[in-house]
Amino acid sequence: MKTLLLRNALFGGLATALLVASPLAGAASNARYDDASFETMLVDGVLVRPLGIGATILGTAAWIITLPFSALGGNAGDAAQQLIVKPARFTFTRPLGEF
Repeated sequence: MKTLLLRNALFGGLATALLVASPLAGAASNARYDDASFETMLVDGVLVRPLGIGATILGTAAWIITLPFSALGGNAGDAAQQLIVKPARFTFTRPLGEF
């Protein structure tokens, strides 16, 4: 039962992250891009982006878990902004190698 619940929560979190990130990905083409070094791009692509994806997924899971409390407090939108949207923007909308 717990495994099924955890699997469904992770799947729902991933689906939510993808839904949030897909409109943001189009904004990346409008971003200003300066030349970044090979090393910076490599570290960003291999290390930082996967960590950003993980942060987006974990933030989505945390948002889902805390949703009843943030809804009662009236700040579910603010919580989504901090836990899902900010990590998704950092991961998917900035040019490779630019921090």
